[in-house]
Amino acid sequence: MSSSSWQELPRGLRASDWDAAWFRDALDRAMDAHLTAVDRIADDTDEPSVDNVLVALDLAAAPLRRVTAALDAVCAAHTSPELRRLQAEVGPRLAAHHGALYLDRRLWRRITCLVDRDDDLDAESADLLAHYHRDFVRAGADLTDDDRASVRELDMEIAALQIDFGQRLVAEANDLAVYVADARELDGLAENEVAAAAAAARAAGHPNGYLITLALPTIQPVLTHLRDRALRERVHRASCARGSRGNEHDTTGLLIRVLAARARRAALLGYRSHADYRIEIGTAGTAAAVMDVLTSLVPAAVAKARAEVTRLQEIADADGVTIEAWDLPYYAEAARCSDLGIDEAAVRPYFELESVLTAGVFQGATELYGLTFTERVGHDAYHPDVRAFDVFEADGSAVGLLLVDFYARQTKQGGAWMHTLVPQSRLLAQQAAVSVVLNIVKPTACDPTLLSFFEVKTLFHEFGHALHALLSDVRFPRLSGTAVPQDFVEYPSQVNELCMFWPPLLAEYARHHATGAALAREQLESVQDAATFHQGQATTEFLAAALLDLAWHQLDHPEEITDPVAFERIALERAGFTVAVVPPRYRTPYFEHIFAAEHYSAGYYSYLWSEMFDAATERWFDENGGLSRTTGEIFRRKVLARGGTGDAMAHLRDLLGEDPGIEALLHRRGLVGIAG
Repeated sequence: MSSSSWQELPRGLRASDWDAAWFRDALDRAMDAHLTAVDRIADDTDEPSVDNVLVALDLAAAPLRRVTAALDAVCAAHTSPELRRLQAEVGPRLAAHHGALYLDRRLWRRITCLVDRDDDLDAESADLLAHYHRDFVRAGADLTDDDRASVRELDMEIAALQIDFGQRLVAEANDLAVYVADARELDGLAENEVAAAAAAARAAGHPNGYLITLALPTIQPVLTHLRDRALRERVHRASCARGSRGNEHDTTGLLIRVLAARARRAALLGYRSHADYRIEIGTAGTAAAVMDVLTSLVPAAVAKARAEVTRLQEIADADGVTIEAWDLPYYAEAARCSDLGIDEAAVRPYFELESVLTAGVFQGATELYGLTFTERVGHDAYHPDVRAFDVFEADGSAVGLLLVDFYARQTKQGGAWMHTLVPQSRLLAQQAAVSVVLNIVKPTACDPTLLSFFEVKTLFHEFGHALHALLSDVRFPRLSGTAVPQDFVEYPSQVNELCMFWPPLLAEYARHHATGAALAREQLESVQDAATFHQGQATTEFLAAALLDLAWHQLDHPEEITDPVAFERIALERAGFTVAVVPPRYRTPYFEHIFAAEHYSAGYYSYLWSEMFDAATERWFDENGGLSRTTGEIFRRKVLARGGTGDAMAHLRDLLGEDPGIEALLHRRGLVGIAG
């Protein structure tokens, strides 16, 4: 449990540490040490000050923060039955532990004393005080004794239910992976995808055949190329069935319990709903403000999606097919080939993982921020697929540590994410350590890893989160890196997606894995056009999920809902989603973002909200000479380095010179002038 510098792999992530017994012991010791330190801070008889309250609290939390960050990382990326049991056991314990901190009357008095005294604090100390005061209020510190106890019990209940939801979903995805006996059914998939499906089948215990594993969203990537329509339907129905089969992994009753507990907690804390509670601390401010923007987009998005489906139906008519949801990706790819002259299968060989990573993602960070990356050899990580890179400034000084974990496996959750393992902090004299985790199908040992457009974009996106953490330059770990409002956190990562289509960069990383030939100019232009292709469908499926999230989290009494699937259907119909073949990106029973953790609950809208900022920033880059070291340094200084200090919107206004509006986003998504 000893602290590690950036030169060391954080404890708990090393293969030598990686077992439930190590984590249980480390957690016990870290929690005991934290409580001892908190008691000392709370009982201090000296006059409250920034140093003996706020700084002391941040220092006291550091060891426990490291252990829990490592546990969360391995439970998400490479879990085991023992770790799942430990996670279920310690989740409520940690919720109770933190609840005891935020409901401690002694600490509350010392913090309110600092607030009431209104000392002339430096800006970052004032920010830290404001954050701690807000955290205590939102945890219920100023409630009655009975209500504080109720909030603490609800926190523990919610933590346990969220862990249960996530674990059930992993089990469901494994159970519902689609087995294929005959390779002829996989016609359309690339050779390396077929080989990966065969390897997945062996890993799951099948001596023969192929296994199509499920990604997190509703629409599965393999549907883009599978020619066998019956298999496309099987895969889609398996995806949609997750969590609603009435078996031991069913999530429908569980998610109602999550919603009910969140609603009760919000009411105790004085909020009308969980959505109001969560969105209050975002840049949007109110659930009503979010609803106004999202609902205003629905008519145009649905109209554009309907037109896109009509175009796809014209193509499908030649096959005698009436389009269903499982046909959309397949015929969208046909339309992309026809309308843009681009075939994803034909250009996929130009997006080889190593080239995208080094000549694309890393080189983009070099061009914008002067960073360099050196891979470690022989490091001892929690899985052999994990790679480690030391990150340096242009002058050779250390920035931090980056772990990358790209390949899907049965022990890993679906989706993609960045995880802060160690936050940057001048107070603790530590650089950040972060991990970037994807779920790319692993090829056989002799085949290259070739990426789809979506996977390339995802890698740039998650690396944007990593940059936000690595380039943080703040004093206190509580304010480090991505500790920003939830509807702002996706903004820097979306800005980094601009690098994907930066012509000089694209020309370097988009090279054929076997010949080294670059994509032709017309192909490069088509790849760029593909980024905005079928935005009606993409916007509609996103809005459906975001408004579904808000519909659930604005309920006063969610426990009265007896049929979550029926509620979902009615909610979507009322919101105006009338294109039946365009499903929401996530359906309720497998909406991991909002039910397996707290931070995206009533916050899935954040992706689009942040994209408003991103689209406005893209325009700023264009008006200031494009992506360059000069503009990169300005963006780094005014946004990335600031972490959670100051006001996020003030930083954005400082960069742009004005408040961002929705116009740039509408233009980007092709929704200007479309009547619903």
